[in-house]
Amino acid sequence: MARVILFNKPFGVLSQFTDNCGKGSPRPTLSQFIEEPGFYPAGRLDRDSEGLMVLTDDGKLQARIANPKHKMPKMYWVQVEGSPTPDQIDALRHGVSLKDGPTRPAQVALIDTPAALWPRDPPVRFRKTVPEAWLQLTIREGRNRQVRRMTAHVGLPCLRLIRAGIGAWALNDLRPGAWRFAAATGR
Repeated sequence: MARVILFNKPFGVLSQFTDNCGKGSPRPTLSQFIEEPGFYPAGRLDRDSEGLMVLTDDGKLQARIANPKHKMPKMYWVQVEGSPTPDQIDALRHGVSLKDGPTRPAQVALIDTPAALWPRDPPVRFRKTVPEAWLQLTIREGRNRQVRRMTAHVGLPCLRLIRAGIGAWALNDLRPGAWRFAAATGR
């Protein structure tokens, strides 16, 4: 039976167990947080993004989670620079045209600062004269830096990106750097 780990990846941590960079001092990896043998990440999360990662010891489940053809929803909290207009939100909902082609429509809502939010190290830059807002954005594909590129495309640069859910799995009260076992069904 497949086993699953839910991990809240901190900012600056690579979503792999080793650092293949080979230059300078090694960067933090999953191995500094998870010592359970036989688990592999089901998908990636950029080094400068935070939040939920699912790891499993089952290759078929790993493929089902990571492969965009299965259209598993991935929900993000996105702190953006600016005040989103209805037109900007509508553009994200309908999909935008990026350099690598159009995106699928996304579910998008303007939200209050997430209640479960933790401080980031280093903190997000703050400018008194520039407003910022939070969006909850759900996509069913997973291109490289897709959410950041989508919000930038509509004129809302991303300041902070946190993945809060994958399918039925959610961060809930999992703190940065912490992990827990979960049901393979996402419940």
